[in-house]
Amino acid sequence: MQYSAARTAIHIASVFAIYLSVAMLVPAMVDLYYGNDDWRVFAFSAFFTGGLSLAVAMATQGRAPVISSRFGFLVVNLLWFTACVVGAIPLFASSVDIDLVDSFFESVSAATATGATVLVGLDGMPPGLLLWRSILQWIGGLGVIALGLFVLPFLNVGGVSYFKIESSDIADKPFDRFSTFATGLVSIYVLLTFVCGVAYAAAGMPTFDAVNHAMTTLATAGFSTHDASMGAYADNPAILWVGTIFMFIGALPFSILILFSVRGRLDALRDPQIRVFAGYTLVFVLAVAVYLRITGDRSFVDALTHAAFNFVSIITTTGYATEDYGAWGAFALTAAFVAMFLGGCSGSTTGGIKAYRFLILFELLANGLRRLVYPNTVLSVRYGDRPVEDELQRAVVLYISAFFVIWAFVILLLGATGLDLVSAVSTALSALTNVGPGLGPVVGPAGNFASLTDPAKLIMALAMLLGRLEILAVLVIFTPIFWGR
Repeated sequence: MQYSAARTAIHIASVFAIYLSVAMLVPAMVDLYYGNDDWRVFAFSAFFTGGLSLAVAMATQGRAPVISSRFGFLVVNLLWFTACVVGAIPLFASSVDIDLVDSFFESVSAATATGATVLVGLDGMPPGLLLWRSILQWIGGLGVIALGLFVLPFLNVGGVSYFKIESSDIADKPFDRFSTFATGLVSIYVLLTFVCGVAYAAAGMPTFDAVNHAMTTLATAGFSTHDASMGAYADNPAILWVGTIFMFIGALPFSILILFSVRGRLDALRDPQIRVFAGYTLVFVLAVAVYLRITGDRSFVDALTHAAFNFVSIITTTGYATEDYGAWGAFALTAAFVAMFLGGCSGSTTGGIKAYRFLILFELLANGLRRLVYPNTVLSVRYGDRPVEDELQRAVVLYISAFFVIWAFVILLLGATGLDLVSAVSTALSALTNVGPGLGPVVGPAGNFASLTDPAKLIMALAMLLGRLEILAVLVIFTPIFWGR
């Protein structure tokens, strides 16, 4: 890796840190409005971070290096690490007693749109701190979309949303008109967040909560302003259905939403991964709703409402919960564990393995079985009506293989910190898929990660970053060949 490339990467990260420091002024103004002294913390953090970042940015100015995949990997990792470190500064400096490890963990969880929290007593915390957590998740969600839509395909790690746009009948490529797509992306993201907030408020949620939950719902991130998460509104079906709808929207490929809204492309909605995602979401929701109706004293409407909210939350890796679904029975618990693997669509705000990978994986499996019967048959893997390039097939297989290897490794590490088997397995999975809550009494939907040891929290933080950056984008920077000439 050339010195000029590393210097430019640091320059880009420092400029990004300046933007984050400006964002700190928003919770500062909110705290000032509510008469909370923590406005000084955010103001000081903003000027300290901004000043330091400006100095680094000026010191690292220079001619940009040749754009390459290695440079892209370095920038992506450095940007996310910068967001996590900068995001932790006002948390650590706040009036709330949050130590350094917990501040970093909370910031990583926010920036990666995971939603796992170590904070207790959210209902009485300063409004600026609560808003900062939501802002980090909202920014993280936007970054996740950009990662899946533009960056990962360029790095040959994955991302079928760009593949869909590139294969359409648009005359020029997305990178040739990046400003058009970037403007469309930000506009749609902001508009959907605003509509979600208005819908929450109209359904009966207080304005401050509506603003926070709108940001963390569309980002499929899951931070709430209450210890009970969305359980604080469990008796309001309208709020739960608003959350369900916008979590589902956040899990759709934004490239398709851009084509639909900017170009009026109705055919874009026929993207195969949307059908796969909608299909397995519907199956899980209906199956659990029927199970709850049969085994409990709920009405079917109530069972459907809670099954839809909680399982859309799990599948879209949002992490909200209305109650402890671990207590719903063996079938619901098993379904929740399986649902944690799934995720939404490529180019969305979600984590998980994602629908397009399942689609390509099953195509590969079906072709492999056919070749056992007809060895000389030539079969292509198709994504809808289009062939999938070998490079994308390789990326899918490589990602899934790496996912399960890393998952097993993280389970062993968490077990070494003293976590029981169920907690270690589900915690490792929830971190890698960016779901947030795990399963069991300690880290389940009704629990919290505050009781974990510091080493366990740091292991989780690394796993969350690995999951958010699709594993391979992080692993590659630890290979000797990456730093060679």
